[in-house]
This record gives sequence, structure tokens and C-alpha cells, in this order.
Amino acid sequence: MAAKCAEADRRLLVPPLVRLGVPVLWRAGESTAAFSFHYDGDRRHMVVEEVGPRWSPADLRGLERADWVHVGALARSDFPAETLGELARNRRVSLDGQGLVRGAKEGPLELDGDFDRSLLEHVTVLKLADDEAAVIDDPISLGVPELLLTHGSRGATVYAVGRKIEVPARAVPRDATGAGDAFCAVYLASRADGLAPASAARRATTAVAALIR
Repeated sequence: MAAKCAEADRRLLVPPLVRLGVPVLWRAGESTAAFSFHYDGDRRHMVVEEVGPRWSPADLRGLERADWVHVGALARSDFPAETLGELARNRRVSLDGQGLVRGAKEGPLELDGDFDRSLLEHVTVLKLADDEAAVIDDPISLGVPELLLTHGSRGATVYAVGRKIEVPARAVPRDATGAGDAFCAVYLASRADGLAPASAARRATTAVAALIR
């Protein structure tokens, strides 16, 4: 896992990951992304407390052996096209769509579709939650090889290899924070293991339900 935050927050972020046995690459930034939120059913209401740092191509050193990479961008400013392009060199890149539709400003979270479409030239897998997809004019036309639309407790829709696949999910009676991140992690690990997109999505929904049960 590669992470970037302010030096003052490093002790909060890195040691818990290391204790889990996760190899961590840490990069110093001038700020740390910070949010507060609450849920109304499946709907999440968020406030941006601080916008995180921008990643540069130089921050990517140490990832040379990775074949698949998930970019968990939290705002549109996190990963410029130059950085995504370098990351996609000899790799397959998955992008969390929140990094496309969240502007780089503090306050109540507002989503919009005013992002640079050329960013997606470097993306193999794009994941969009319902509220993120709603602000994009025709997400299917974005042209990414694998598009994952997640619908909370209603499962996911996968568009890949010219097919549309509906993947059901089980509702869980707990705070679902991190479910989208877990879904992406299991999906990519499954694709890297050779599973087809539909099978990878089914494994991901099953794993998420088990993790937050």
C-alpha cells in the first residue's frame, strides 16, 4: 500500500497498517485528506475537512513490481493525468470514481462531472457509486474497458467485454463505510488471479458482506 499524508499524521496512518502485515510505502505531503460523514440508509453525507496532497510521478517509486494498481483518489486534484499516465506504464490501473467527481475544496461534499476525460485513457477499471455516476453524462460512454457501478445493498453492475452483468449483494445491518474500497480490492485481486470480470465482482460482493457482517 502506498500512502501520502502530512508528516504530523504519519503515526496515525502507518503503524496500524504495518501491524496488519501490509507492506507500506509512505510519502510526505503538505496536507492530509480528512472527512466527516454520517449515513441515511445507503446514502452517505460528507463534509471535506481538508483536501489531501497531490501525487507526482516521483511518488510512485517502489511500485515497479506491481502489475495491478488501485488508485483510491479522494479528490480530483489527487492524481493528475501525468501521474496516472506514469502509473499505467506496464500496469493495469483501477480508479475509484470519487477521484473524478469530487472537486478539491473544503466544506459539504459536492459532486460534479467537470473532469478531464483524458484521465481515463490510463484506466482499465473504473468504479462509480450511484451518486457519482449520476453526475456523469452517460458513464457507459466513457470507454473504460471495465466499468463497475456499485449500488450499495442492491449489488453492482459490471460492464466489460461488451456485456452487462448484474451482481446481487446481501444487505448488512452495519455501517458500510469502506465497502466500496473493499469491493475494489477484492475485485482487483481476483482479476489478477485470472478471474473474469463477472466472477471477480461476485467474489467481491461476497467478501464485502463477510467483512462487515
